[in-house]
Amino acid sequence: MQSHQEWMFIGIICASLVQIFMTVESFRIDDKITSLPGQPQVSFQQFSGYISVDEKQNRALFYYFVEAESQAGSKPLVLWLNGGPGCSSLASAFLEHGPFKVSGDNLVRNEYSWNKEANMLYLESPAGVGFSYSANKSFYTHVNDEITEVNMLYLESPAEVGFSYSANKSFYTHVNDEITGHYVPQLAQLIIQSKLKINLKGIAVTQIMRGIINQEGSESACSAVTLQIKQLTDTIDPFDITGDICPSPQAEKKELVCGEGITEKYLNRKDVQKALHAQPVGFKEWGICQDVKVLQYDMTNLEIPTIGVLGSLVKSGIRAFVYSEDQDSVIPFTGSRTLVDKLAKELGLKTTVPYRAWFEGKQVGGWTQVYGKTQLSFAIIRGASHTAPSTQPARSFSSFKAFLAGKPLPNA
Repeated sequence: MQSHQEWMFIGIICASLVQIFMTVESFRIDDKITSLPGQPQVSFQQFSGYISVDEKQNRALFYYFVEAESQAGSKPLVLWLNGGPGCSSLASAFLEHGPFKVSGDNLVRNEYSWNKEANMLYLESPAGVGFSYSANKSFYTHVNDEITEVNMLYLESPAEVGFSYSANKSFYTHVNDEITGHYVPQLAQLIIQSKLKINLKGIAVTQIMRGIINQEGSESACSAVTLQIKQLTDTIDPFDITGDICPSPQAEKKELVCGEGITEKYLNRKDVQKALHAQPVGFKEWGICQDVKVLQYDMTNLEIPTIGVLGSLVKSGIRAFVYSEDQDSVIPFTGSRTLVDKLAKELGLKTTVPYRAWFEGKQVGGWTQVYGKTQLSFAIIRGASHTAPSTQPARSFSSFKAFLAGKPLPNA
């Protein structure tokens, strides 16, 4: 099974629904989690289970919902999606910003859990990822833009997912992956075009899909340089260039750097799966990321640029937030910042917050720039790896709160 450090690319899409209201009463009672094994006592509720998105093909997606710690009725609902492609959103719940982290055979509270600010809904998508499945195995051999369509089907099933439509509720979707720069803006576009009473307010990603460069005639030179880079950086984690690496599965300890194996071990326990109302279907065990040989993505569609879609979202009044991590060499922040600046010029947006440092506590949390009335903004999370909440939880939490509030990151 692939390591999530190898696969995961962090991105965020954020939306606000003026006319959506979620209540825990609307969740299926059978999906309520009494308590997870080794879990400390908490006051908030949890639900998890399966939602059918294709009855003919017997395809279902697994979800895990965590109620906000306090005032859940007035807090926004955040949908978290991972990409990879092929990585589990449930992994982010237990490795990054969920209410608990695995410690040995037990769970401990996460000081920077995002359910302090929102109701969190983690969706494993597409089928074949995590506990989600398709009885028709041919689906796994040609995964394409159905990811966006299936996620939309999930949102269109409010009675099943635990939504009931009313007034004054915010909805946010967060996703992990470089390909989220492709299907996340498209999902936002589908939400706007749908008949659902959803007032989309914002979208945030870590990578903007500008389009590919014609490499004809450059393949050999590029391959040579790529090989040289690989040789020089073979002992460095490209997703966290200054961080330590986990030398072997046998060396796994409680440290975060080796936390993936501990989390996989916990979620593969029979008592844990029973508590989650989950089980691997068609696979021997749950994994953080599915093997690309099993879940085969059609990468052709992912080469289509979506920066135009993002631009149209901004022009229609949707806030866009692009953030990067300065310790991630896979998605360099320099490229993201350049593209955001270029997009702002194309949209005719003036800089309202010049490029400056932002703060978390009394320390520099990173750097940021805002265009228009927070219509388009960019931020760097200082000291963060590819999975920012795992290496810089406080700074990631600070940026999460600022974005939910629709405010620039703090300048002091």
